[in-house]
Amino acid sequence: MITVAELLERWLVADHPWKPSTQVGYASNARLILADRKLASTRVISLTPQAVRAAFGRWEAAGATRSTVALRFRVLRSAIGWAYDERIIDHHPIRSMRGPGRPEPRRPLADDEIRVLLAFAEQRVLEAVANDRDLRHRQLAEQDLLMVRLAADSGARRGELVALRFDDLAGQVLHVRRAASADVITTPKSGRTRTLTLGSSTARLWRTLEQDWGRDSDAALGPWVFSPETTHSRRLTNAALGHRFERLRDAAGVPGASLHRLRHTVATFLVARGEILQAQARLGHADASTTLREYAYALPLTDQSVADAIDRHLDELTSPVAPDPPARSTQ
Repeated sequence: MITVAELLERWLVADHPWKPSTQVGYASNARLILADRKLASTRVISLTPQAVRAAFGRWEAAGATRSTVALRFRVLRSAIGWAYDERIIDHHPIRSMRGPGRPEPRRPLADDEIRVLLAFAEQRVLEAVANDRDLRHRQLAEQDLLMVRLAADSGARRGELVALRFDDLAGQVLHVRRAASADVITTPKSGRTRTLTLGSSTARLWRTLEQDWGRDSDAALGPWVFSPETTHSRRLTNAALGHRFERLRDAAGVPGASLHRLRHTVATFLVARGEILQAQARLGHADASTTLREYAYALPLTDQSVADAIDRHLDELTSPVAPDPPARSTQ
């Protein structure tokens, strides 16, 4: 009978319609499951929810977060589901099992943190210009400023940011046509292009920098917005963009910031205004249920009138009842 280890190995090499980053993520989590020898050596048909929950405990004891445990469980259940569909096993032993509880809500950045990041990025640009630093140094500072502004405005994913080209912006309308998945250019996570309107200041910054970079370049300006070269002929990798943001946020004194938390900030801002469909469209979620599931904690409370009506009703129920007046004598 096939073991969990054998099943995972067969599942990983099977033909799946996965994006490159999904393949990398699944393989990484599968390796971590395989490192749990007790679970890996268990026969799939003998697997029980109790055995899987015991594995959760071992992973958490080893330092895994709840989110990490949930990812490993998702990989395990997906592999077993694939094996059942392929008739490799005749029943799904953990089909009805629920994973670990949901992690803490997505954490947006505070307004003060965003203000510090933007101000620091702007200061870096001013210093580079004032000190007459070399062209590459100035352009890197300008790209960092645009990176923060775009992430805080659009809510785009890191892989979408590194895949942006200058012709993706028309006026204030940004077309998110592609993404870098494990540094392979593919479609966005939703599988389709989405459009969103940037703020006028963000769009103006993009166009101003594009024009300046075009004048500074001896050759024709390349297509990529974020590039390690002044010619912009080669794009940054996902890791390089992440490292540049981390250096900026550390120097600015906002150690908890990340590009993905800026995405959460955009989502939280819109959901808190009750603009669920706008948040879904801007973030590129496949449907609004995903947006609600992830950001329901930010929904505004709009039931004050309901609360007032219930309160009045309860007051009426608990108010003392006046006694009936005594009957008049007829004599």
